[in-house]
Amino acid sequence: MTKTILVVEDEKDILNLIEWHLRAEEYSVLKAKDGIKGLNLAVEQLPDLIILDLMLPGMDGLQICKALKKNQKTENIPVVMLTAKGEEVDRIVGLELGADDYMVKPFSPRELTLRVRAILKRFDNKSEAPEAVKLKYKDLLIDMDSYRVWIQEKEIALTVTEFKLLQELLQNKGRVRTRDQLLDRVWGYQFDGYARTVDTHIRRLRQKIGEEYADAIETVRGIGYRFKE
Repeated sequence: MTKTILVVEDEKDILNLIEWHLRAEEYSVLKAKDGIKGLNLAVEQLPDLIILDLMLPGMDGLQICKALKKNQKTENIPVVMLTAKGEEVDRIVGLELGADDYMVKPFSPRELTLRVRAILKRFDNKSEAPEAVKLKYKDLLIDMDSYRVWIQEKEIALTVTEFKLLQELLQNKGRVRTRDQLLDRVWGYQFDGYARTVDTHIRRLRQKIGEEYADAIETVRGIGYRFKE
C-alpha cells in the first residue's frame, strides 16, 4: 500500500525538491506552505508521516507538533522536523514535543528519504509483532503485539520510537546498550553527532514512565544505557 507523506515547508524550491525525491520512492505526497494549512491537512488526511519545517508562516513547527501530539487522531503520526537553525536547543525542544527525528538545513534529500523509510519501517513492524508477546518488569507491562504499555494497569501513552527504545532496553535487561546500538536498533541508522537524539528520547521516556521505573534505566557514562536487573 502506498504511504502518504505530508510535507509542510514554506520555501517553494525545498518543498518541490522533497516532493520529487519522495515521489521517486513511490510515496504519495501532500503539501502545505503554511502552518495552519499543514495542521488542517494532517487532521483531515491522517498521513503516514509528516515532514515539518520549524519556521513557518501562520503557525510554527513547534506549535504544530504540540497540537498533533495532543490530538488523539494524530498523536501517533511520526514527525520529522526540518530546521534552518543549528542551535541544539531547537532540536531538543522538537524532540521533547514528540518529533521522531530532525534534520538541519541544508540537508541531503537522499538521507531524508532514507530516514523516512526507516521510520515507516518501525511503524509497519507493529503489525508484524508476534501475537500476545509481553514483557514485564514489576508492575510495568509491555504488549509487543499492540504496542501498548501499562504501569499498575494504567496505560502510558508512548510514541513508537519511545516504545521501541523501552522494548530494546527491557529485552536486554542487565546489559549495556551503547548509543550506537540503540540508534541502529531503534532508529535504523547511525552517524556521528547523533547520540544526543538518544539522550533526549531517554529523558522523555523517563518522564513518562515515572520515577520508580525511570530509575531502572541507568546511564552508563560515556557509553549508553542499561535497564536494571
